[in-house]
Parts: sequence; structure tokens; C-alpha cells
Amino acid sequence: MSRYIHQRRDWPDFRWDEDALAGPLSQTRLRQGRLLGRMESLGFPQRDEAVLQTLTLDVVKSSEIEGEVLASEQVRSSIARRLGMDIGGLTPSDRRVDGVVRMTLEAVQNHAKPLTQERLFDWHAALFPDVRGAAGVQVGAWRDDARGPMQVVSGPMGRERVHYEAPAAERVPREITVFLDRVNREGGLDPLLRAALAHLWFVTIHPFDDGNGRIARAVADWALARSENSPRRFYSMSAQIRRERREYYEILERTQKGPLDVTDWMQWFLGCLERAIDGTQAALASVFRKDAFWKDHARLGLNERQRMILNRLLDGGFQGKLTSSKWAKLAKCSQDTAQRDIQGLIEHGILAKDGAGGRSTSYSMRRLLMDA
Repeated sequence: MSRYIHQRRDWPDFRWDEDALAGPLSQTRLRQGRLLGRMESLGFPQRDEAVLQTLTLDVVKSSEIEGEVLASEQVRSSIARRLGMDIGGLTPSDRRVDGVVRMTLEAVQNHAKPLTQERLFDWHAALFPDVRGAAGVQVGAWRDDARGPMQVVSGPMGRERVHYEAPAAERVPREITVFLDRVNREGGLDPLLRAALAHLWFVTIHPFDDGNGRIARAVADWALARSENSPRRFYSMSAQIRRERREYYEILERTQKGPLDVTDWMQWFLGCLERAIDGTQAALASVFRKDAFWKDHARLGLNERQRMILNRLLDGGFQGKLTSSKWAKLAKCSQDTAQRDIQGLIEHGILAKDGAGGRSTSYSMRRLLMDA
């Protein structure tokens, strides 16, 4: 009796109930289209900020799923540098962070290119920049099972529970060849279903010694970028999977031990994707707020100092109260210039004086006060 899906005689002839998926697929497609339409309406600076936030979240959360914690500021800086974004105050990033970022960006920016063995090897090498055959990890190469079969286990030593055992290493080259042929095909299968199948199929083959989960999610992002014909990411599937980590592993295990009918996995993937898209509205709230603000005040002709300070306030990253002294320090200008800048914004109805006066006079944005 076959214990795992890849041991079945009809492997890998996946099937699913198209009628059961029609509703979820249509609903997810609708959400996806609405989000992309809204993001295209953003100004260029806000669109770039949305991409930066989303990619940062995606890299950090995909690593968290595997128990690895990356510094968000390092990830953000690494992405900004690679995308040529001028965000100021870039934090140095280590090779490990740069490697994960390079894999993530390569997957989505080159979505039009076919997925190949060479690309997968390159992604794997990027994940392990400081490992060359050490710690039992064959970098940029398929696993050889030298230390035993590839298994997904949990629990303390001596009482481990085996959740899944992958195909033997000798099968991997052939399995990957079939996988790549199918996922690169154009037409015939809805792109969102192709992304769901690609994720499941790759992580089931489990071709590497380590990093299979992160690469499977990169494969899914590649397929999703293909479905949108866009290298810009405005939602993070990995962040949503991180929120639903337990359910993610449960549906994977259930599917990998089940028949070739993967309807349940497809439904879960579409639902997770829909929830990821919905979550974008909250995750990018500051971006939407900033875009609305600048569209409302597009004709005021504000100077660069005023725009810079207002962006800091809109981002929510301003520490403490805004005073003329703090303005002068941040904008690198005199106290008198700072006061004139502030007064101009008060006259435009953008800033309002807080309650206290005298030397402790501080100011707040009227729009933020109203939102609060």
C-alpha cells in the first residue's frame, strides 16, 4: 500500500474537481484584479513604497516559516539597493540576507523566463552563501541522501514523528524534469491553479538537502507573477502562510499522504491567496493614506523640506512631537526657515498647533488628527 502520494502508480497525474474550484477561483481572480487596479492608480513613489514593503514582508516571513529570523531593516535595505530605490539611511546587510533577497527578486523580476534546473540551483546557492558541502548540505545541487532518506520530522530526538518522506534521491533528476516541463507550459490551466500545483509538486519532490520550503514559495511567486504579467509584488503569500503556518503544514501532510486528487490543497491555496490579497489593504494602509494626501494637495507647490517632513509624519515613523527645533534639525535649515515652513503648512490647513504654547509649542497634521 502506498504511504505517500509519490508512491502511487498514477503519480504525478494530479487531478481536481473543477466545479468545486470554480467559485473560489473566480472570487480570488476578482480580488486579484481589484488590487492590481488600485495599485496601478497609485503615484509612482507610493507604488515603489508598496513594492518595497511587500517584498520585505515576503522575504522575512518566508524565512520565519522555516524558523529563521532575518532583520527587517537589513532585508528592506538589500531590496532597495537592488531595485535602485533612494530611501535614505540604508542599513548594511549580510550575505545571508542578500542571498534570500536575490532569490526572491530573481523569481519575480524574471517571471517571463522559464523555470530551469540552473535557476533552481542558483536560488539554492543564494540561500546558502557560506555553505559549500558543509553541514550535510549540497549547495546548488540535488540531494544525494548520503545521510538517509529525506524526511520531514518533528518532536524530540528518539520520539520523532515522520510527517513525510520524499522520493529517493536517485529519482530526483527525472522528477524535476517532468515537473519543469509541466509548470513551464503555456495555456490549458488557469495560472493561479498552476501556481498552487507548482508549490505542492516542488515541495513534494523536496529535491534539496535544505531550503525546499523557501524555494517552493519562490516558485509559487514566480508563477503568480506570471499570472499577472508583472514583476511588482503587492501582496505576500508567504506572510499569509506564516499566519496560517499550522494549517499550511497540515494540508501539505494530508495531501502528500492522500490520493492524486488535490482539490483540497487547491482550495486551501486559493483561500490563502485571497486572504493574502485582502491583508494588503491593512498592511499598506500608510501607503494608501500617503497617496490620498498628496493627490489632495498636489497643487500647493510645497518645498522639498515640507514634503520630506510631511512624508515622515505620514509614514508614522516620526519620533516624539514635531517642533520648530526638530524641523530645523531634520531639514538642515535655520530655526527661522523652519518656522516659516511650519507657518505655511498651518495656513494651508495641513498642520495645527498643539495645545501647549511657548518654547514647548508642537504641531500635528490635521488629517492625522481627524483620522485618530
